[in-house]
Amino acid sequence: MARVEQKRLGMMGDEAVAYAIKQVEPDVVAAYPITPQTIIVERFSDYVADGEVRTEFVAVESEHSALSACVGAAAAGARAFTATASQGLALMWEILYIASSMRLPIVMAIVNRALSAPINIHCDHSDAMGARDSGWIQLFCENCQEAYDTVIQAWRIAEHPDVQLPVMVCLDGFVVSHTLEDIEVLPDEAVKEFVGERKLVRVVGHAGDAFYRLDPTGKEPLSMGTFAMYDLYFEYKRQQEEAMRAALRVIEEVGHEYSRLTGRYYGLIDRYRLEDAEVAIVGLGSSMGTAKEAVDGLREEGIKAGVLRIRSFRPFPMDAIRGALKDVRAVAVMDRAMSFGGPAGPLMMDMAAAFYGLEEGPVMVNYIYGLGGRDISTDDFKAVVRDVLKAAEEGVKGVPVRFVGVRG
Repeated sequence: MARVEQKRLGMMGDEAVAYAIKQVEPDVVAAYPITPQTIIVERFSDYVADGEVRTEFVAVESEHSALSACVGAAAAGARAFTATASQGLALMWEILYIASSMRLPIVMAIVNRALSAPINIHCDHSDAMGARDSGWIQLFCENCQEAYDTVIQAWRIAEHPDVQLPVMVCLDGFVVSHTLEDIEVLPDEAVKEFVGERKLVRVVGHAGDAFYRLDPTGKEPLSMGTFAMYDLYFEYKRQQEEAMRAALRVIEEVGHEYSRLTGRYYGLIDRYRLEDAEVAIVGLGSSMGTAKEAVDGLREEGIKAGVLRIRSFRPFPMDAIRGALKDVRAVAVMDRAMSFGGPAGPLMMDMAAAFYGLEEGPVMVNYIYGLGGRDISTDDFKAVVRDVLKAAEEGVKGVPVRFVGVRG
């Protein structure tokens, strides 16, 4: 697929997601409004009302119902999309596991927002972290352009025959969702050609082989999500894990194909000035853009710092992370969520596991930051780098956890 001419539009992150979904034109969109996600479905409902898409828009009474409607649509062979945030994602909890366990390639935009209580409408990653073991692929975006591009790629990843799993596209609430940026957008026809039609896989069951979808005609009868005893359940879960592992390859393959179309590549991780780095900041989402600015300043001071932004949090790209940090002696792991009662934040625990058992590895310190939307500045990141370098010189015991920008 050759590179195509694109046009530049000014859009907020939510609008960019809605525009990408308009271009994909899924069969069903079911959603319930919640700040700061509302603009996505609000804009998309405008496209429906204006006749720009043929999508069936289902206005439901809750987020639980929204994902349930998507499950029904996807199970019948349709493309389905929804979007939510915070308490909305928490209300979907039961259905998250059903969607992934039934291997339904639903795409959902998560506009990351803190969980209550107290009520807070601003960004942290506690909502997505709560769902990290639900069997969904989770891709975290840094800016509006990446949000647009990732939504388009998400369909190819989810529907790949080796994957067949739902995908969350995560963008930071207000920081990305409500920030206006110039983004490059593809022509509608180029998006439709890239995404293509949903190709149903064929499966073999006791009644023979059939397309994996519910068939109301009865020509190819198939059941989904039925009762499984202990003699079968374990095997279903193992297959989901194998699909997650396959997704590591597919995310990169789709990213390379998309780069040939657009000139923009997104893979499992994003490296910034790591070639000769002695210290690295590792994290997710929009704040890594601020970290890159901080690293540029530290370089001017003679500190060889870099940034590793993890784009694919699930599946977690351990090999890619190890390769990117193999020559780094100190790592600041940034968590915008907490794991209450756990040894560290969610990302730190995965990072520690990635380097567990290796003869050599970097000193790592966990920094909790930005809860409830609290800002983190370039000066904060510079202080974090100096702190982790000091820890590397003095040595650390256990898994040190520190807090950035909190009073008391």
